[in-house]
Amino acid sequence: MVHIHGEIIINRPLEKVFDVVADTSREPRYNPRMHHAEQITNGPIGVGTRFHAETASMGRPVDMVIEITDYHRPHTLSSTTHSTSMNVHGTLTFEPVPEGTRMEWSWDLQPGGVLKPLGPLIAYIGRRKERTIWTGLKHHLEAHPN
Repeated sequence: MVHIHGEIIINRPLEKVFDVVADTSREPRYNPRMHHAEQITNGPIGVGTRFHAETASMGRPVDMVIEITDYHRPHTLSSTTHSTSMNVHGTLTFEPVPEGTRMEWSWDLQPGGVLKPLGPLIAYIGRRKERTIWTGLKHHLEAHPN
């Protein structure tokens, strides 16, 4: 298992940051690797909400299903992500700070198949990718205040 952790400060209100992150269908707006994401369950976003997403990995499309497993607006959001090569379980926490919102992420990655023996490399790449995604979120939210 590979563990990835990090945090970022976003100069936007707590509820705004939480709501954008909770709605995975918005992720292609700030994650350049995610080509498509859509909610595949009915109703408001909460525990049990599922999304289908397609990202790119090494130039190839990767389908995944993301399910919200814990939802305490606007402070805690947990999910599981399943793809053919990896399962990811993790939690995002949000807290108000004078500069806006501190968002922390903590992910446990379980690579499978040919990726299984590449744990240290996956940890390195995963940390970089997560930093890129959440920096993209920060730039997106701070550039589009509404």
